[in-house]
Amino acid sequence: MGKINVLPFEVANLIAAGEVVDRPASAIKELMENAIDAGATRMTVETQNGGVSYMRVTDNGCGISEEDLPVAVLRHATSKIHNANDLDSILTLGFRGEALAAIAAVSRLRIMSCPKDSDTGHLLEVDNGEIRPVIEFGCDKGTTVIAEKLFAKVPARRKFLKRDLTETMAVVATVEKIALSHPEIALTLICDGQTKVQTEGDGSLLHVIRAIYGKEFASKLIEIQGSEDGISLHGFIGTPENVKANRNSQNFFINNRYIRSKTMSAALEQAFTSYCPTERFPVCFLFLDMTPERVDVNVHPSKLEVKFSDEKPVFECVYHSVRPALESNTARPEFRTGDRKEINWTQALGAAKTERGSALTDKQIGIRLNQNGEGGFATMTAEEYRQSVGLPPRQGRTEQVHAPFAHREIPQTRSETHPQNETKEAPAPAAQEKAPAYVVPEYRIAGQLFNTYIIVEVGDRALLVDKHAAHERINFERMKANMEKQEKEIQLLAVPLEVMMTSGEIADLMSYQEELEAIGFSVRAARNTVFVDSMPAGLDTARVPDVLQIMAAQIHEGTGTPGLTKKIIFEKALYQGACKASIKGGRVYAEEDEAWVIEQLMKIPDILYCPHGRPVAMEIGKSKLDRQFERT
Repeated sequence: MGKINVLPFEVANLIAAGEVVDRPASAIKELMENAIDAGATRMTVETQNGGVSYMRVTDNGCGISEEDLPVAVLRHATSKIHNANDLDSILTLGFRGEALAAIAAVSRLRIMSCPKDSDTGHLLEVDNGEIRPVIEFGCDKGTTVIAEKLFAKVPARRKFLKRDLTETMAVVATVEKIALSHPEIALTLICDGQTKVQTEGDGSLLHVIRAIYGKEFASKLIEIQGSEDGISLHGFIGTPENVKANRNSQNFFINNRYIRSKTMSAALEQAFTSYCPTERFPVCFLFLDMTPERVDVNVHPSKLEVKFSDEKPVFECVYHSVRPALESNTARPEFRTGDRKEINWTQALGAAKTERGSALTDKQIGIRLNQNGEGGFATMTAEEYRQSVGLPPRQGRTEQVHAPFAHREIPQTRSETHPQNETKEAPAPAAQEKAPAYVVPEYRIAGQLFNTYIIVEVGDRALLVDKHAAHERINFERMKANMEKQEKEIQLLAVPLEVMMTSGEIADLMSYQEELEAIGFSVRAARNTVFVDSMPAGLDTARVPDVLQIMAAQIHEGTGTPGLTKKIIFEKALYQGACKASIKGGRVYAEEDEAWVIEQLMKIPDILYCPHGRPVAMEIGKSKLDRQFERT
């Protein structure tokens, strides 16, 4: 008797369902993508218990006809493609014809739909794969899909589901990605009776970002646009101060489809080199538009993974769009002092009386804020206080009392003015001056804190400058400019350098032989070895094997090109030298040395971050300070 069995249809269906629907979030993703393909402009998603017990997706799309309803839940039933050639030009989100069949196989499914050209709706029920007859049903135009008791009859699958809260958060994340990919659709997500996501559907990506991530996050974004070899890119990247500890806030879309892409992620992060700390990751919302023939979305059932016919133009499009946007972003980080809050005087006075007793004198009215005020001190007039506690009004003037510094004098710090046309001789650690690209504003060095931060007054704003970070960036820019001048210089090797590599690495490397020669590498391939006859000037011979292997790995993964890899490796080699040559925080230096650093900083407004990605200076406006001290 043979050992090979043909699985029953029911078992095969459950296996297929597990590939497409592994948790409630994946089922909701498939249903929402169907609604988008149906032309919906409004969509509401509802879940209970993370979607395990109940999920509902309602849209105002084109609807499903009575005769199509029973067919829609069959495997490989789709209206998106008709033959194999259509797979080369997929523009819809769905095309496999597996989603509804997979959900119907592992839940109690109900589909209520009314086409736009019909006056009557219909209902189809499927109970864990058992299809029941279609009946007439009154419903709005569009489609509503309800799935209940997910995996109730597949206990082996259900036991792998997480807690309801975890599944809910997965649903929220899924809906957020779809909301970002289609800002023209008004989306609402309701989980256990609470609205978690709501977008306007006005077509503004920035409005969706603000609705999901908040106003402050959205204010720290840079809009970008670019194109490369027929590929166009648009969207937003975070400023260097808007970085995260992981890649969860990196959002990539191809033809409005959310995807995960090592190529795009690597291009983004390499563009942020010297603008972002190594342990932090930039955020982005990048939309790549390209002809469907150049990208294969039919790689994985979840459709999150894609394959490019050529990664190089994709990488270069992202890199060469992001890097100039970063370099032209001349807005310095704002120094946060905390916003003023409306003070509930009754609660504040009650807290003060509880803490310090009821017999408060007029000079003791520095009132600590209640829990909603996040600590600190409030101010009020003595007369206001007397009235609030029922004391008779005082005779004479009303005294304004501040706490806790009402009794202290603020010492005056010596300042030094640098006129615009004054030229100072550079001190010993001087860097080469750059010609100013704009009119240098008048400024005044107002003092220094902790021998680390220099206070600079510029018009109606103040800069708090990290003197080490500023000097480090000035040195780094000078060294990088010198490196770029010598970029095409080649170092010939008397004896070729042998580098052991795998056959795959050699094949990847030799596919970019012209690019390698353009940056100074001359390589010859042999079995499991490449011979290097020349290399870029300034590169340490001992580092050549590592550099070539890094290039080969990035070429293979589509996460880099030889030219950019070499540039980034060289830049990173400059970090340590720039750091060692710079003045240090916490130490005392000659005033003229520190004044020179500030002079260079004011001449080069695009110096915003040190090579390690830390801010060089933070800015605070006079109006902000006036509000903090209640002068407005």
